[in-house]
Amino acid sequence: MVNIELKGGVVKEFDDGITAMEVAKSLGMGLYKAACVCRIDGEVKDLRTQINKDCKLEILTFDDDDGKRALRHTASHVLAQAVKRLYPEAKLAIGPAIDNGFYYDFDVDVPFTPEVLEKIEAEMKKIVKEALPLERYELDPDEAIAMMEKKGEPYKVELIKEHAGKGEKISFFRQGEFDELCAGPHVPDTSRVKAFKLTSCTGAYWRGDSDNKMLQRIYGTAFTKKEDLDNYLHMLEEAKKRDHRKLGKELGLFTIMDEGPGFPFFLPNGMVLRNTLIDYWREVHKRYGYVEISTPMMLNRSLWERSGHWDHYKENMYTTVIDDTDFAIKPMNCPGGMLVYKLQPHSYRDLPLRMGELGLVHRHELSGALHGLFRVRCFTQDDAHIFMTWDQMKDEIKGVVRLFDEVYSVFGLTYQIEVSTMPEDHMGDEKDWNFATETLKAAVTEMGKDFVINEGDGAFYGPKLDFHLSDSLGRTWQCGTIQLDMQLPERFELEYTGADGEKHRPVMIHRVVLGSIERFIGVITEHFAGAFPTWLAPVQVKVMAMTDRTRDAVCDIAAKLEAQGIRVETDLRNEKIGFKIREAQMQKIPYMLIVGDKEVENGVVAVRARKGGDLGTMTLDAFEQKINEEVASKTLD
Repeated sequence: MVNIELKGGVVKEFDDGITAMEVAKSLGMGLYKAACVCRIDGEVKDLRTQINKDCKLEILTFDDDDGKRALRHTASHVLAQAVKRLYPEAKLAIGPAIDNGFYYDFDVDVPFTPEVLEKIEAEMKKIVKEALPLERYELDPDEAIAMMEKKGEPYKVELIKEHAGKGEKISFFRQGEFDELCAGPHVPDTSRVKAFKLTSCTGAYWRGDSDNKMLQRIYGTAFTKKEDLDNYLHMLEEAKKRDHRKLGKELGLFTIMDEGPGFPFFLPNGMVLRNTLIDYWREVHKRYGYVEISTPMMLNRSLWERSGHWDHYKENMYTTVIDDTDFAIKPMNCPGGMLVYKLQPHSYRDLPLRMGELGLVHRHELSGALHGLFRVRCFTQDDAHIFMTWDQMKDEIKGVVRLFDEVYSVFGLTYQIEVSTMPEDHMGDEKDWNFATETLKAAVTEMGKDFVINEGDGAFYGPKLDFHLSDSLGRTWQCGTIQLDMQLPERFELEYTGADGEKHRPVMIHRVVLGSIERFIGVITEHFAGAFPTWLAPVQVKVMAMTDRTRDAVCDIAAKLEAQGIRVETDLRNEKIGFKIREAQMQKIPYMLIVGDKEVENGVVAVRARKGGDLGTMTLDAFEQKINEEVASKTLD
């Protein structure tokens, strides 16, 4: 008999050799039918895994991340099997689960057009109906190579040969006539892949190397319920409309040119948006007691060696030689901040010292990874470094979280906190790590906030809090982070004089709230679908002349609004007013003021709102008061 600890700490006794699937069935048919994989003593396993010793068992459904991955990984096997049935000469590469779906790479002569994808989907549906069990088995490397060579799968042979020298058996999964090289785990049978969709096909080099052959990659997604799939596909369609690259072009925000891949050009409207965002950043940080600094974009090799970047990050850095000395363009602001701290002696009375920096950093990203403003090669990081004593740590963390709360709420963004703990390749004393990690947890707990643990994913220099923002489509973005650092102060020999008159080492917080100005602009462009709230909109008001006779009145009104600091444009064209309104709506301008003979005669303006439609007429003073209040309070539409 074995004792198995289940959810909630309940311990039950079962026969030795029972499978996780049988345990799930004993707990209820609902759980059994929903189960995807299990976790035994923290390790994700197939549900058919036999249990031969006392352990802790978790049954994972699609609601769990590992359950999602297992089902979507199985969907990739179904895809590969369908392709092999339709195109037996296809050569299989790899097919993992990824965020929100899965993909599989194929070496085929036939192009995977939308019509071909429909045929593949139909064959996948047949395989799902067949409810083929996924059965794991192992072969010696020589046997595995022979089998894959016989099947004509050169990419699988290459992968097996890489592991052949390790003396380990090679894991496979079989479903019907289809055998796949795979470590698993998978759901029990293909019928569990109830709702799926192939979403696109692109080219992809084998192993991401442009020297290798270009393969065809089919992307897809899978769910356990058709309703969830339909909702997801609807979200994808909505996301296409909100694509910040498309809106950036339509609204004149930014562009990326062939002359500078990964280096965005900000256009006039984009600069207004960017500067408004930065002005708000500065206003908030001033209230929270930060001072602002600016450090050089390029510093010499000795600094980057001292910080550790030269040894561990050099392949992502742009370097040059000046006066026979190696220099690097900064990929991060932190080392410059260390130098600023060291410029003068500090007392415990000076701490905490909060230094913010809007620093332009450069990182070499592969061309295939570049994506609008989301993945670029230069960006403005809204950094801050807080130097403090160990006993100030908790209060400083709370202060940063309060700042995050204020900023994110202004944009209508909610978040989930993730605590990332000590990785295997950490630096420093484990006792200090434990203290820092528990302080992070205690700070957010005392503020009444929940968090999840991301075990072992902290930076090598300290644990961290990551803030995953949810936008209006429910998508998540990792923007804010609070990282505790016990190592850079040591590397740079930072000191302060304590109340005891002795020298002490401060501890430091790295933190960003927006993460990157550029990326955050991309996020909020999609979040608001380009319809920015009035305080942030590049153009807040468009004043339109209904006839040529009111052109002068329109110009006078625009001048008065500009004098109030309101961002305004005029439309004096000889076009129908309906056309002008529709165009302003397409430009997503919050307010339109329509000026005709009647409005001039009565000393009023006709007001239309982007969302509220016709608001009637009001005096210009009344409208100025309305919009100024909206801007001052940073009201969301």
